[in-house]
Amino acid sequence: MSSITLGKYVPYNSFLHRMDARNKIFCLIALMVAIFISYSTWELTFIIGGLLALFTIVLILISHISFKSLFKSLRVLWFMIIFLLIINCLVPPVGATAVAFSIGSFNIYWDAILQSLKIILRLVLMISLSMILTATTKPLELTYALEWYLTPLKIIKFPAHEVAMTISIALRFIPTILGEVERIMKAQSSRGVDFKHGKISSRFKAIISLIIPLFISAFERSEQLADAMEARGYDPKQKRTRYRKLSFHFSDLFAFLLCGGLMAGTIVVATLGYTLLTPSFLPLFIVIWLGILIYCLLLGLFESRTKK
Repeated sequence: MSSITLGKYVPYNSFLHRMDARNKIFCLIALMVAIFISYSTWELTFIIGGLLALFTIVLILISHISFKSLFKSLRVLWFMIIFLLIINCLVPPVGATAVAFSIGSFNIYWDAILQSLKIILRLVLMISLSMILTATTKPLELTYALEWYLTPLKIIKFPAHEVAMTISIALRFIPTILGEVERIMKAQSSRGVDFKHGKISSRFKAIISLIIPLFISAFERSEQLADAMEARGYDPKQKRTRYRKLSFHFSDLFAFLLCGGLMAGTIVVATLGYTLLTPSFLPLFIVIWLGILIYCLLLGLFESRTKK
């Protein structure tokens, strides 16, 4: 579990690291919308999903996140993947007619398999994009960005700063809690607790022996954090000054327009019910992805000049 990258900031001087944190949050939301939109045909769903996956891989390469760490982070999805496959096969979608194969008298439909693959692709892309955000954004910058988005709610006395700080601390402590889980599991295993074998009742008791120390450790850490913040004079109700301020650069505009264009394009395709046979779809599709390709090439040239 210590290899999970979600929540860990990886320092590097890349384009994504230098982007405004507010812009990164917007781009994340825009790409999430593009990922979770439903399209008219399965072919279109997986073509656009595959291209979004390639775009995500490019972002991972730019942010210098290790693919090994990514795969280890996605390893926790195996149980969910198997569970989704079983549920979708047992309860096929309404109107499913194409039979993939049969087990005795029970039919497994293609729609059920494709539905499972679509959900798995969405989960993988969602986790990958969230990992890119946390790996390229400092926790303090993420707090400032979230607070900036919540600023209009201050009119109705909404505690924007407190909520942003809470979310930032929660993201920051994800890898810490996971490391604590691994440490407790090793300590309990050395005392004879078996987390992988045995009856359901014995494994349930083993889980309890993990959860109780984890809760105690989490409360102790939260108390230590509160004491440290209080000792440094932190008061969320007082007006605060900032040593570092967020600034929207000209290069952020390209990322903003790119992700906004991707979101708008997918919404248009889904709303108008485009298919691969629609006359106006292919030119629009080629223009959008040629723009993305040119953007990535220009970004690579910009990165190479920056390194020199």
